[in-house]
Amino acid sequence: MHRFGFILAVRALCATGLACALTVPVSASAQTKAKNPAIFMYQGADRDQRLLENAKKEGTVTIYTSLNLKDSEPITSAFEKKYGIKTVLWRASGEKVVQRAVTEGRAGRYTPDVFESDGIEVEILAREKLLSEFKSPAFKDLPPEAFPPSRLYVNDRFNFFTIAYNTNLIKPQDVPNSYEELLGPKWKDKIGLEADDTDWFGAMVKNMGEQRGLEFFRKLADNKPQIRTGHTLISELVAAGEIPLAVAVYNHAVERLAKNGAPIRWKALNPTFGRGGAVGMAANAPHPNAALLFADFLLSREGQELIKQRDRVPANKAVDTPLNKFAFKMIDPVIVLDESDKWQKLWDDIFIKGQKAGVR
Repeated sequence: MHRFGFILAVRALCATGLACALTVPVSASAQTKAKNPAIFMYQGADRDQRLLENAKKEGTVTIYTSLNLKDSEPITSAFEKKYGIKTVLWRASGEKVVQRAVTEGRAGRYTPDVFESDGIEVEILAREKLLSEFKSPAFKDLPPEAFPPSRLYVNDRFNFFTIAYNTNLIKPQDVPNSYEELLGPKWKDKIGLEADDTDWFGAMVKNMGEQRGLEFFRKLADNKPQIRTGHTLISELVAAGEIPLAVAVYNHAVERLAKNGAPIRWKALNPTFGRGGAVGMAANAPHPNAALLFADFLLSREGQELIKQRDRVPANKAVDTPLNKFAFKMIDPVIVLDESDKWQKLWDDIFIKGQKAGVR
């Protein structure tokens, strides 16, 4: 689902009384409120041993995720093999993960132990009081950008917006070293943009300063970029030579094509913004020890290597990958959840203007 469409869906949930972030907190039993935070935050010398013993007694962990099964099942299978604890995986779109979690929470049904989804969806769950802060030994290997201000969830993977270019059409010395170089006349009709990157657009404008940022994007629009729908599609079009260069493409998608021999490469420009995929502990988790043990595994080097093997960008700095070896900033969820109307209107006025974006 497109980012703006997702916001409309969240507002529809609000209208039906199912979800209204930051309005009505979810009630929980006094017992759970006292028990789970103590487990999630415990850092005594016997922490790991006690956690494992109690997780094995619980015997199962239920995970709500939007991560596709080909990427999530290798992680849960490795966890089961290592610890002998059963994983119950419920996979759906991020919108449906939010809807189900909030609906169940308001009904007093606490099924999930762990949430793993795009950072925006997990931020909604945090605002809905469905998450509880936790500590993990893996935190020492995570960059500061992995932690939101609330500390109620942690990014375990990243999607980074970089440029992508066709190596048959663009010489190495001609690859832009800054966003400003994209404004040159030689790039007219040679740039691709994804039709729904309003959160990246908002982050860039805020970083530049609104006046300067909007001026930059208006000049970029003067170069007549091709507007297409779908990051994967744009990467494939660059690889096929139909678009020489694309702005704000996921570098892990480009890397996957390059590994398969396609004439495409990526480059991180300053600033590089990212979206996170995050893990959070359900505040009312029925199996809190197993939940925390799973988060430990997911964020550990072992779990992060599995994310890397799926051609995604791991958050753990102990995992060696070129996909995160540059300075980056995270897109503020406020842009998506609280300011979406503003940035969507500006984006449409500058780039869409009644155009019909290419289909997936």
